[in-house]
Amino acid sequence: MTLQVGQRNPTLSDLHKASQVSSSAFITACNPFSQNLGDESNAARMQALRRELDERNFSVIEGSGKHPSNGWPAEASFLVLGITLDEAKALGEEHEQNAIIFCEVDAVPQLILLR
Repeated sequence: MTLQVGQRNPTLSDLHKASQVSSSAFITACNPFSQNLGDESNAARMQALRRELDERNFSVIEGSGKHPSNGWPAEASFLVLGITLDEAKALGEEHEQNAIIFCEVDAVPQLILLR
């Protein structure tokens, strides 16, 4: 599935219903504050984020995040099911991200700026 900010995603809506959640967030730990760290450092950061999500018992789907037009390379990311906006913002800030994508029950992805 491809999430596009501001566009309802029926597949995400179905996933929310099937998972019995009312929200989700697309989060990465790669390239903090847009500083390219390279593959090895980004992989270690993503492992740390995954451990944290697992410890908090979130259902997670691996993905890749890429802006459609800015030329920045795709970043490993997680779609975190059942996370609240406050929890998602806190994770994004903890992992030094400029923004996250948050989706409410309407399945319309929203860009949430953190800085």
